[in-house]
Amino acid sequence: MDERPVGVFDSGVGGLSVLRAIRRELPSEQVIYVADSGYAPYGDRSREFIVDRALALVNFLVARKVKAVVVACNTVTGAAVDVLRARFDMPVVAMEPAVKPAALQTKSGVVGVLATTSTLSSAKFLDLVDRHGAGVQVLVQPCPGLAEQVEAGELNGARTRALVERFVQPLLAKGADALVLGCTHYPFLRPVIEDVAGAGVAVIDPANAVARELRRRLEADGFRAPDGRAGSEEFWSSGPAATASVVISQLWSEAVKVRALPA
Repeated sequence: MDERPVGVFDSGVGGLSVLRAIRRELPSEQVIYVADSGYAPYGDRSREFIVDRALALVNFLVARKVKAVVVACNTVTGAAVDVLRARFDMPVVAMEPAVKPAALQTKSGVVGVLATTSTLSSAKFLDLVDRHGAGVQVLVQPCPGLAEQVEAGELNGARTRALVERFVQPLLAKGADALVLGCTHYPFLRPVIEDVAGAGVAVIDPANAVARELRRRLEADGFRAPDGRAGSEEFWSSGPAATASVVISQLWSEAVKVRALPA
């Protein structure tokens, strides 16, 4: 049993959707969450930029003695997870768009993937489609501006709905009956996405699978925290701490204090 914390990071606040799943799966763990909102969004950034930020954030978490890291960002997974795994001697659990579950669920044979431009163009995503998309048509839809709505706490306003309609309706028109949420920000827009998509369209979020994989890795390495104690969360942001506190409290459904990430 290991009482050291788990580190979770994202380009911004979207990874809270993964943290929520981790808290359900591992209620005894201490978790440090880092939102790199000062540098968000990552979706159109260069690979070199994303790798540099990922290394900086994991180095911060390592300094705080984490026992494992969860990359709660599909864009970072595509650009930098191999670098992180080569550099750090600890479990590094990463996101992966849920193409395989979507391919198994679709009845129409058409799957839509909502994600950032960077995720959709990454070699990891293209390999994922090659491995698990056989026999189905995988439609990709970049969603510029959607993560920014979540960063601003605008989860259901007119602009947010208009963006969702712009990105989802073309996929539906081509027969998609399964939509993959390929960015950790998008689960916070799930009610709007499901309303636009309508009944009969599955909306798939991989967060629970990531939480289960983290639990498996912690148990395999003897790192899991003792049962029966209350877990805790510690929040950091590279953006303005006061703004981050408001948005993270909204998304976490609990008032929290966010600390400013050291420059």
